[in-house]
Amino acid sequence: MAQTEINWDQQIPLPKLSPFHAKIAVALVALLCFINSYDGDFVFDDSEAIVNNKDLNPATPLNNIWRNDFWGSNLSSNNSHKSYRPLTVLTFRLNYLMAGGLHPVGFHVLNIGLHSLISALMIDMFSILIGGLAYDGNGNRLNHAPKASLLAGLLFAAHPVHTESVAGIVGRADLLCALFFQLSFLTYCKAFRGGRESEEKFSIHWIAVSLLLCAAAMLCKEQGITVLGVNAAFDVLLICNVNVYELSQRLFIRRKAEDVSERVKTGLLIRLALLAMGGASLLYARWRIMGTGPPAFTEVDNPASFAENVFLRIVNYNYYYSLNAWVLLCPWWLCFDWSMGCVPLIKSAFDWRTAWLLLLWCFLIGLISQALCSQDSQRRRTLTLGLVLLVVPFLPACNIFFRVGFVIAERVLYLSSAGYCLLLAYALGHCCGRWSRHKVHYNVGKNLADRGNTSAAIKYYREAVRLHPTYVHAMNNLGNILKERNELVEAEELLAKAVLIQPDFAAAWMNLGIVQNSLKKFKEAEQSYWNAIHFRKKYPDCYYNLGRLYADLNRHLDALNAWRNATVLKPDHSLAWNNMVILLDNTGVRRLLPPGSEDQPKCCQLPWQSGGAVPSLGEAGAGEEALRAVSEAGSRSPRHPGQLQHAATQTGPALQDHTTLRDSTTDCMLQHTHTHTHTHTQVTVHSFQVCTVSILFKK
Repeated sequence: MAQTEINWDQQIPLPKLSPFHAKIAVALVALLCFINSYDGDFVFDDSEAIVNNKDLNPATPLNNIWRNDFWGSNLSSNNSHKSYRPLTVLTFRLNYLMAGGLHPVGFHVLNIGLHSLISALMIDMFSILIGGLAYDGNGNRLNHAPKASLLAGLLFAAHPVHTESVAGIVGRADLLCALFFQLSFLTYCKAFRGGRESEEKFSIHWIAVSLLLCAAAMLCKEQGITVLGVNAAFDVLLICNVNVYELSQRLFIRRKAEDVSERVKTGLLIRLALLAMGGASLLYARWRIMGTGPPAFTEVDNPASFAENVFLRIVNYNYYYSLNAWVLLCPWWLCFDWSMGCVPLIKSAFDWRTAWLLLLWCFLIGLISQALCSQDSQRRRTLTLGLVLLVVPFLPACNIFFRVGFVIAERVLYLSSAGYCLLLAYALGHCCGRWSRHKVHYNVGKNLADRGNTSAAIKYYREAVRLHPTYVHAMNNLGNILKERNELVEAEELLAKAVLIQPDFAAAWMNLGIVQNSLKKFKEAEQSYWNAIHFRKKYPDCYYNLGRLYADLNRHLDALNAWRNATVLKPDHSLAWNNMVILLDNTGVRRLLPPGSEDQPKCCQLPWQSGGAVPSLGEAGAGEEALRAVSEAGSRSPRHPGQLQHAATQTGPALQDHTTLRDSTTDCMLQHTHTHTHTHTQVTVHSFQVCTVSILFKK
C-alpha cells in the first residue's frame, strides 16, 4: 500500500514545503485570486436562490428548508427543479442572520474563505493520490510527493474556471459539496492505518463516518455522492494495489477465476459492499425526497436532449464534453449561462465541430491506455486516479443517467478540475524530468571523475553538454579534467563559454585563470582571478592561485598579500601557509620592502600582525620572520605537521646563527598560548607549536 519516493517529483521547480506551509501558500493564492469578488452584488441566479427565497428570512420556520428545494419551492410541486440542498440554504440563512439582512459582502467573503480552505485540503488529497498512503512510526502520514501536490494545489487554487462557483453566491453549493467530498475521502483514508496489513485490517467506524460525510455532501449538492466512486477506486488501486488491466485479462481472456480470487482480498470486497450499500441507501432516500420523479426541463434549457435522432443527440453530448474539456484546458472565455442558443446544435455528421469530439476521444483513449497498460505501476495509479477524479464527479452532469437543465455549466467542473490539475501536475513533472535528464550524464561523469576514471568521465560530461548546451557546471568540470590532461586550449574554450553564459560563476572564473596562467596569458589570468573574487568575496583558493601567479611574475609583495588573504579567510589553508614560509625564507623580508622604506607596506601585513607596521628586524633577517611564520602556521593549521617539518628544514640554518631569539620567541609563544586557551584543542595546538620552536633551537 505504501509508496516510495516519487522520482519525477524532485524535478519540479518548486520549493519542498512542509504540509502546513504548503497549505498556507495554496490558501493565500486562492485568496489573492478571488478576493476582488468580495464586494459584488447579488446577480443572475442569486436573485431566485437568495433575494426571493423566503426560506432565508428568520421569520420563516426553519423546518421549511428541509421540505423545499434550493430555490424555495416545495419539492412536491411540478415546478420544482428537485435540487435538494438544505445545508447550503442553511448557510445562506446564517449569513442573513449574521449580517442582519441581505448584505452580499458576507455571502461573498464566506465563499472566498471556503475556496481557500478547499484549496488547502487539496494538498492532502493530491499527496495521497500521487504518493500513496503511508505512515511513520508516530502515526503521522508521510507525503511522498510534496512538490507535485503543491503544484496541483496551486493550479486548483488559481484556476479561472472556478470563477462562477466562487464569485457567484449560488456557487456555494459546489463549494460546500467539494468540502464534504474531501472530508469524506480523507476520512475513508483514516480507515487504513494498520501498516502493510491495512488491506485486511481496517476501521469500519471510519468508513461509516465517511458515508455520513458523503450524505452531508449530497445535502449540499447532489454531486456529492460521486465521492463513493473515488473512494472505491482509491481502495482498489492504492490500498489493494490491483492491476485492473491484468485482472480483466485473467478474468475475461484467460478465464482463470481462481487467480482473480487470490488477488481480490476479502477486506476489499467487504469495503466495496459497504460503499455500495451506503450509496444505494442514499440514492433511495434522495428518490423518496424528490417525490414526483425527475424535474421537467424544457428544450430551451437543454436542446440536445430533445433531438429526435439518437445519433445526433450523442454527437451533441460529446461536443458538450469537448467544450467542457476546452474550458478546463484553456479558460480564455467563460460564460455564466450557455443556454439560449449560445452553443448551436450539430445537425450533421459533416459539421466541422465533430473534429473536436474526435480529438477529445483520441486523447482520452491514449490517456486511458497509459493509465491501464503502462508497465510503470506508479504511473498507472496516478493517471487512473486522476482520470477517476476528473470523470466521476462530472457524471451527474453528462446527460447519461438523466436529463440536466443546462447546456454547459462551469460550476459543475469545480470538483472535476481537481482531477485535471492532478493530471496536469503529473505531465509538468515528467516534462521537467525529461528536461533534467542531462543531469544523469553529469552525475555519472562526476562519479567517474571522483573514482579517477577521467577518460570515461569526459565522455559523459560531453554528452551532458551536448544535451544541454548551456550546462555550465558540466563545462566547468570537463574543463578541469582537460586542464589536468594538459589539453589547455579546449579547456580554455569551455571555461570561457561557461563564464559567458553565467558571468557570476566564480569557480569557472578561477579555473579559467588557472588555464590561462598555464598558457602564459598572465594578464588575462589575473583578470579572471579578480572576476572570481568579485563574484565570491570569500574565496581563499582563488587568492592562493592569484598568489602563485604573482610569484611566477616575481611580484613578491602581491603574492604575499594574496596568500595572506587566503589564510585569513581559511586559517588552515596549508598550501598558502607553506608558500608564504618558502617565499619569506628564499627572499627575506628586507628584500621585499621598497628601497628606502623602513617599515613593511600595509598591503603586505601578515595574519599574525595586529595591524601595525613590522618593526625593524635588524640582523635577524628572514630567519626570525620565517620562525614566526612557522609558529603561526602551527597554530593555524595543527593538522599539517609536514608543513612544519618543511619550514623547520628551511629555517634551521638561519636559526643556528640567532640563538638569542630563543627566549624572546619562546616568551612570545607562551604569551600567545595563554591568550588563546579557551578550548582543549587550542591548548594542544600551542603546546605542539612551542615544542616545535624548542626543537628548532636545539639544531
